[in-house]
Amino acid sequence: MGSRRNFPAVIPLQLSCLCIFSLLLSAAMAWPHQYFPTTSLRVGFYSSTCPPAEAIVRKAVDKFVSLNPGLAAGLIRMHFHDCFVRGCDASVLLDSTPGNIAEKDSPVNNPSLRGFEVIDKAKSQLEAICPNKVSCADILAFAARDSASKVGGIHYDVPAGRRDGLVSQASDVLLNLPAPFFTAQQITDSFAKKGLSLDEMVTLSGAHSIGVSHCSSFSNRLYSFNATSPMDPSMDPAYAAFLKTKCPPPSTARSAPDPTVPLDSLTPNRLDNRYYVGLMMKRGLLTSDQTLLSSPSTSWAARNNAMYSSIWAAKFARAMVHMGSVEVLTGRKGEIRRNCHVIN
Repeated sequence: MGSRRNFPAVIPLQLSCLCIFSLLLSAAMAWPHQYFPTTSLRVGFYSSTCPPAEAIVRKAVDKFVSLNPGLAAGLIRMHFHDCFVRGCDASVLLDSTPGNIAEKDSPVNNPSLRGFEVIDKAKSQLEAICPNKVSCADILAFAARDSASKVGGIHYDVPAGRRDGLVSQASDVLLNLPAPFFTAQQITDSFAKKGLSLDEMVTLSGAHSIGVSHCSSFSNRLYSFNATSPMDPSMDPAYAAFLKTKCPPPSTARSAPDPTVPLDSLTPNRLDNRYYVGLMMKRGLLTSDQTLLSSPSTSWAARNNAMYSSIWAAKFARAMVHMGSVEVLTGRKGEIRRNCHVIN
């Protein structure tokens, strides 16, 4: 991707482009030394115990995403949903058991979470050649990285050595994942609890440049925003009119369909910074998207990300690595699951 992208004329330029670019480039180069905690994760963790591990995961991702590009968004989202609940320990992959509803069966994840078959395929191949060596948590981190590479040309190394958790409870999901109706401050607080900065939060929100959302996650912005305005005034009227053709008014019937629409109306199948350009056009689909531009604490970061695609991509890669280190299990903690769906 180039260092600059075209963006709407409404974007105000407070500084010269050269000055902004210099400031952002200097900051981007400094971030790796500021944000990343010391963990026992390391790049090349499987170089001696299972050398083909990363290549096997990459091949599985390439095969499945080539057939269904939407799985790239699913795998990145799954990694995020895993890391924010009990840390990056593959607890999101565990099946429910009698007496316990697992994370994957929370209404937040079921039926919207997808990509499990990609992880299963990679795991089965790895168990055949390197039994009990590669954790499901690392496979998920590799798969998210390979998805970003496949649909966004974003490349980065993944430090590995995570081990798999033994607990998965649906009740933990709503307590840890930011909701689609959150304000900028609520989202910032949610990320801060995981050790992620405000700028990392805005940067990782760019993952919404791919994937889809169910109408139920934003239909209130179209039909019942508040007592005086049925439609959210912060949404572009033409965009809202288009969404209404895809999303009928909410129904109380349990069997009522809940269609999906792309999270990014500009480049829905490409992981890029056009998501932020859409925010400037008032085309943020979720409340938690558009609030990034309307909130003074985050608007500067969203605007900067809209201006320079290569800098956003570099920041996204760093933020993904940092997120992937959240509350990891290493050493003798947890286990290496033989089957990602059940504990050993």
